[in-house]
Amino acid sequence: MIPLQLTLKNFLSYRDATLDFRGLHTACICGANGAGKSSLLEAITWAVWGQSRAATEDDVINTGAKDVRVDFTFINNNQVYKIIRSRTRGRSAALEFQVESGGGFRSISGKGVKDTQEQILGQIRLDYDTFINSAYLRQGRADEFMSRRPNERKQILADLLKLSQYEELAEKAKDLSKQYKGQAEELEQSLQVLVQQLQEKEDLIEERTSLDAELEQLQKLHDRDLVRLQELQLVANEIKTWEQQLSWHQDRYRHHTQDCDRLTKDCLSLQGRLSELEKFLAQETEIVAGYQRLQSLQAQEASLSDKFQAYQDAQQQKQQRQQQLTEKINQVNLEIKQTQTHLEALEQQELEIEEVLSHSDEVAAALEKLSHHRRNLQKLDEVQLQVAPLLQQRNRIENEINQARATLNARLEQLHSSERELQLEASEVPGMKSKVVAVDLQIGELDKKRVYQQRVLEKGQERGKFQERLQENQRVYEKQLGELQQKLEMLQTPGAVCPLCDRPLDEHYRNHVINKTQTQQDEIQQQFWAIREQMAVCERELQVLRAEYAKLSKELAGYDSLQQQLGQLEAQLDSKIGLRERLQQIVTQKEEIERSLNLGSYALDLQAKLASLDRRLAELNYDEQTHALVRGEVNNWRWAEIRQAKLDDAQKRLAALQAQKPQLKQRIEGLENAIAQLRQSSEIQQEIERLDRYLAELGYNRQTHNQIIEQCRQAQAWELPYQKLAQSKQDYPKLAADLQQLEQMLQVRLADKENMKLELDNLVAQRQEMQDVRPEISCLEEQISQKRQQLDRAIAQQGRLEQALIQIETLEQQYAQSQQRLQAVRKQYRVYQELAIAFGKKGIQALMIENILPQLEAQTNQILARLTGNQLHVQFITQKVGRSSRSKKKAKTIDTLEILIADARGTRPYETYSGGESFRINFAIRLALARLLAQRAGTALQMLIVDEGFGTQDAEGCERLIAAINAIAADFQCILTVTHMPQFKEAFQTRVEVYKTQAGSQLKLLN
Repeated sequence: MIPLQLTLKNFLSYRDATLDFRGLHTACICGANGAGKSSLLEAITWAVWGQSRAATEDDVINTGAKDVRVDFTFINNNQVYKIIRSRTRGRSAALEFQVESGGGFRSISGKGVKDTQEQILGQIRLDYDTFINSAYLRQGRADEFMSRRPNERKQILADLLKLSQYEELAEKAKDLSKQYKGQAEELEQSLQVLVQQLQEKEDLIEERTSLDAELEQLQKLHDRDLVRLQELQLVANEIKTWEQQLSWHQDRYRHHTQDCDRLTKDCLSLQGRLSELEKFLAQETEIVAGYQRLQSLQAQEASLSDKFQAYQDAQQQKQQRQQQLTEKINQVNLEIKQTQTHLEALEQQELEIEEVLSHSDEVAAALEKLSHHRRNLQKLDEVQLQVAPLLQQRNRIENEINQARATLNARLEQLHSSERELQLEASEVPGMKSKVVAVDLQIGELDKKRVYQQRVLEKGQERGKFQERLQENQRVYEKQLGELQQKLEMLQTPGAVCPLCDRPLDEHYRNHVINKTQTQQDEIQQQFWAIREQMAVCERELQVLRAEYAKLSKELAGYDSLQQQLGQLEAQLDSKIGLRERLQQIVTQKEEIERSLNLGSYALDLQAKLASLDRRLAELNYDEQTHALVRGEVNNWRWAEIRQAKLDDAQKRLAALQAQKPQLKQRIEGLENAIAQLRQSSEIQQEIERLDRYLAELGYNRQTHNQIIEQCRQAQAWELPYQKLAQSKQDYPKLAADLQQLEQMLQVRLADKENMKLELDNLVAQRQEMQDVRPEISCLEEQISQKRQQLDRAIAQQGRLEQALIQIETLEQQYAQSQQRLQAVRKQYRVYQELAIAFGKKGIQALMIENILPQLEAQTNQILARLTGNQLHVQFITQKVGRSSRSKKKAKTIDTLEILIADARGTRPYETYSGGESFRINFAIRLALARLLAQRAGTALQMLIVDEGFGTQDAEGCERLIAAINAIAADFQCILTVTHMPQFKEAFQTRVEVYKTQAGSQLKLLN
């Protein structure tokens, strides 16, 4: 993917900007922090993949704008494509994918955004994650691979290669193998049980034959006893009716007796309570006096509590000030210790510098020889400086003349093609405008319907909740009707009792309760039918709302497609704005270019410069071999200059150290004086003394406070008697009235009891004259029950035998099916067990890493050779022999990922290499990884974005980074570097300067 042009409208900090990548090979995007450098990269990723650093989709829209649009034109596989992604705030995004055809662009978009995105990924064959790990070298990631331990490097490589999918497959295969293993074990156990059960079939058949004969004999005896029982039950029913009447009268007499006893006890209880209240009311004076003393003590305790809180606050402030004073003193002591340590370090450095200065004579002699050779080299360099620019300038001028003619020809052909395309596109503009207006009107109508649909949905939800409340009320009324119906049935049975007090009801009171209950039942029934009617109305309303909602959903089905169509039409219409002006400009440019080509009046200044350069080169006489020999002598004696620089630096450092020592001693003395001042007259010390005076003035006594609290606690006992006294004054008149009423009711109940006693004695005498047949019935029922039980047991046993035989037949079928299933489960277990091993880290993952490492090593060494002039070589080691233990004769092979680096002096650890060499190694490995990731995605790495952060490098490190980028520039069509440091942008011939204005971020291309 090679970028050609990027156009931004209302994207992040940009209002309207265009960046033309044509002619950019190695360029620098520079500007202050926050100017919008990264937003250019974000615009590319948002246009191509729809992803950016924004939290929500609307966040990419510039503040105050309603819509955003990014046009990105690029080359992929020698074909020019254009992606137009736009979005209106609050609406769905629109995506247009076009390909250059016949001098213009034609749409190859899918049906929707998702289909169009798949079309884009199918063409570029590069997803977002692969792009940011291959074409985009992020800050601080150059040495990530080398700085990790060998076992961690394999994990990093697995993450970059996205091998986690194989790990997930391995886990799924393990889980499935465990499931199938468990199923196989369960099937084996079930088969053993089935074999044991099938062996019981013959015994069951013999037992069923003997049981059929026993059943026939038991049935005959049972029928004979049943006839006799029916005869005796007719007699017993008559006796039972009489006994029920007697029992009812006995229950009435017993209830009246209980009522009389209860009333007597209640009268005695009330008399005792009245006596206790009279005694308690006699203590009124003593109780009131104790309660008043309690209130006085509570007031004193509240006053002392306020003083206690003020005392606590002052104490806490004092502790805080003392802690602040201690912390400041400790801080000054720490500074004194640090300064003393610094002073000792300066003295040690002074001794080391004096040792370095002792070799100054040897360096002076070598500098004289270097100066002699350097004077000769300077003369040759002056001649070379005159020749080299002239040769470069001559080649550049020839290329520029040829390029100028080719550019004019290409531009002329392009203008002919553009003229035809613009004439064709201009004829399509009126029709497209009418389509945009029509689609926008349709979307407006559908927006109104969406609002109405939401209202219908909310109304439907409200009616649904109302229907649920009606259903709940219906269930409550149904329950109440059932309880009332049960109550009526109980009241209408003979001998009914009161449902509240469980006493027998007389005829008048029972009729009254029945009428009251029926009235209540009729009222609830009316409410029940009203709810049923409301539910029917609510259901009809819900049906209407559902139908209306379904109709609206059907009408709104094409809303998203209309949004997509509107976005595509607007994008196409925007691209056709200004067609007439562009057409006139193209005609004028075409005539000018044709005139220049016919007359040959192009690059005239370049042709004159070329002739002048040829004359100048003939005048100069330059020998490159002699120049190389002199340069070698200078290099041999250059060490003296480095040593002299170190001596000069040592002199400066010595002078600086001697100047720092008096300052450090003076600082130590000043810090000691500061400690004394803090302890005597600081603001914190004055605050502590003020708090001591405040505490003395407050005069709070904790002992006095505790005494008041204890007295208040002892007097608290008067609060409950005081409340009880007030309650007793209210209860005494009521209890006296209740006692009088109970005594009257007791007299009435005693009279009713005597009348019931006479009726009960008469009924008992009549019952004793009847003959009792219940013993004979009981004996006969017991015999029938025993025979019935025997018969039931036999029938149940017969059913169990039949069921067992049927179960045996079913088990025979299950046994055959289980054996087949067991074989299939065992086969699946073996398959998934092998898949778990294959997908694991020692299977496909290890094999893929082993296959990718030779490619990574070759790519790294190829790049490293260009960066270091074949001086360094990298080798990846994936296995090594571990230490052999005494118990094992043979050593074990260990999986690892070690990196060996070799140079002219042999193989050394990575940590021993200098900063420049280690940086080139890191950069080569990171770039090789990027190329491999792009190749695995099925595409070529043609664009490279380096955001390593010049701010993290010193001057020498930045020079190494720039040199590394220039060394690999020929391998890429476009390399972009990002920096905010202005002193390094001059290292790049082409720069894109980004700056912030009132109208948003702007950019300027400088060559």
